[in-house]
Formats: sequence, structure tokens, C-alpha cells
Amino acid sequence: MNADDTVTWEEILERTTETVGDRVVARWLCERASGEDGAAFAAIADDVVAARQGLALEVMVRRVLAGEPVQYALGRWAFRRLDLLVDRRVLIPRPETESIVDIVAGEIDGLVSGAVVVDLGTGSGAIGLSILDEFAGRDLEVWMTDVSSDALDVARANAAGLGRPAAGARFATGSWWDALPARVAGSVRVAVANPPYIAMDDPEVDASVRDWEPAAALFADDHGLADIAAILDGATTWLAPGGLLVVEHGHRQASAAIDLARRAGLIETATRRDLAGRDRFLVGRRAA
Repeated sequence: MNADDTVTWEEILERTTETVGDRVVARWLCERASGEDGAAFAAIADDVVAARQGLALEVMVRRVLAGEPVQYALGRWAFRRLDLLVDRRVLIPRPETESIVDIVAGEIDGLVSGAVVVDLGTGSGAIGLSILDEFAGRDLEVWMTDVSSDALDVARANAAGLGRPAAGARFATGSWWDALPARVAGSVRVAVANPPYIAMDDPEVDASVRDWEPAAALFADDHGLADIAAILDGATTWLAPGGLLVVEHGHRQASAAIDLARRAGLIETATRRDLAGRDRFLVGRRAA
């Protein structure tokens, strides 16, 4: 993997592909090391790789070969329109979670200036910051909460990278609704959450997920439903009348989530599917 004085990016891409066994991953790593993406990387194919760039690439390749998810090795990952900082303090943003923003889009588009939106268990800030980015003209107050102060540090860094659209970002440390200031109780127009929903003994969890991503953001008691239940229990206290809640859950948990939502007093409960056509999201409202 060591670059000599004459190796080009085209050549080192071929070497990296042979080493990691995946050309797409190799391209991501080379782009990260070069500082150029897409067409810009293609334009430097014949440029000689600088020593520091070759070293950075070598370090990332070693991490991937050791089993670390490529997203952490890269130190960033895309979510909708955002390029987010990600590391082992937060979950890797998944494509299916992007659908939450689509689900709430119509609701958010109709909100008045200064309306309160909440992203419970924000992690990297992916959902909350996407809402701020895509609805920048709405002047929303978006609260992003997490029980992990380390995760909130990542979210704050991503907010700084977003720039001006993040002016409405607010951060609070704590468990679900309890993290929020009392003044927003009963005034939350939209709340979203991607909580831990994997059962502790779930045999389907990929080894790389179990070994590398933060367990506290993945696993929950009561067959994966404990945190979903906690969010639903507080929903009618914190949502505004008619306010919308969207919660991501496991693809086999739809029926249980609907039952919990109805017991918690939510109305208009329904299940929405993810990009793969699996039951993935609970939606419900506080009664008007």
C-alpha cells in the first residue's frame, strides 16, 4: 500500500481494490485520502500521490482490513444532502432512516415560524440537521437530544459544519423527553426518534454492528421495545395538540409499536414502510 514517488491515483486505486476486495470501497478510501470526490477525483487520476496522502490511505485500509466499518474509517458518511462526521461515538446513519424526513416533510412544510421540532436520541444529528437543512426557510427550533454527551459532541460538530441553516439547532443531554426544557412541554409540533430497538439476544445482528457500533444506541430490553415504550409514554405530555410523532422500529415490531402507541393515547396511528418495503416506522398524533 505504500506509495512511492511516482505512483498515481489511478494506480493506487487499483492496488487498493486488490487489497480490500471491493472497488467501490477502494474508491471511497482513495477519494477521502486525496480530498477529492466524484468527478474531481477522476480529474486527478494521473496525478502523483503525495506521501501524506498515501499514509492516510494506508491507515484507513488497515482499519477496514481489521474489520472496522468503512464509514468509521472514512470518518464521515452521507445522509440525504448532508456529509456527516461519524465515529464510534454514534451509529452509522442508515439509508432507511432517511425516510423519516420524507414522512414529516408535509407536516414541517406547513409549520409556522419558530415551531418546535424534536429529534429524540439524535446521535450524529442526522435527522434533526436534515430537517434544518431542507426546511431552512421555516425558522424552526429543532431540539436534538441524546443520553450520550459524546454523541451530542458529534451532533454539535455536524451542526457547525452545516453552517447558517443550523441556527435553529438546540442540544440537550438526557433520556428521551426528560432532556427537554419544561417550557416546550405541550408545544412540540413534530417529534422523531430512531431509538434502540434490537433485542439483546437478536441472532440476526451483523458481527460488525455488534462489535463496532455503540451498544447503547442499538439494544433495548423487553425484546427491543423498552425505549420505544418510554418515548410513547411521554408523547401526549410533550406533543402539542395534533402534534405528530414518528418512531423507527424493527421490521417485526410494527404491531407491538401500534399497540403501545394506542395505549399511550395517540390517535391516527399507522405503520409506514422503508425503502426496502419493510414495516419500519410508527406514526401517530396527540389528539387535537
